[in-house]
Amino acid sequence: MFNYRIATPQDLEQIWNYNIEINAGDVRWVNWKQSAIDDNASGKSKTFVVLKDDVPIGEMTFTPEQAHALIGKVPHEKDVGYLYALRIMNEYEGQGHISKLLKMVEKYAKSVGIKSLIIGCEAKEARNLAIYLHWGFNEFIESEIDKDENNALVLYYKMAVN
Repeated sequence: MFNYRIATPQDLEQIWNYNIEINAGDVRWVNWKQSAIDDNASGKSKTFVVLKDDVPIGEMTFTPEQAHALIGKVPHEKDVGYLYALRIMNEYEGQGHISKLLKMVEKYAKSVGIKSLIIGCEAKEARNLAIYLHWGFNEFIESEIDKDENNALVLYYKMAVN
């Protein structure tokens, strides 16, 4: 059975250990793990997970903070949140789990006064971009070159929270 919820510290530990394992040799994942755990513990972000038999198989993280820090065109919009770390194990892709997490995040975001969400997508990830557009991220905000990701072109889109 599948379950969807806000991640517990144990969920975060499990899913980040998995992420580190599948990205072996990339030390950034080790650093990102501690940052993600700290941000969730402090309330700076909320990670939502999908679990199968109590084992995390996918995640999505929400924060109102990064939208202001990362996106140059919306620094004064205090009711904008940011989504990142949308990941699911390959064998569960295309089954609607991330869409269900998005609905949970939207409900949570609305409950804390967020009126719109921003998501970033590497330009080369056409499949992901098509999914984000389908979900309603239709307002292009800006693009940037992400030096931490081998100078990838990242496109940022915004959608209203329903």
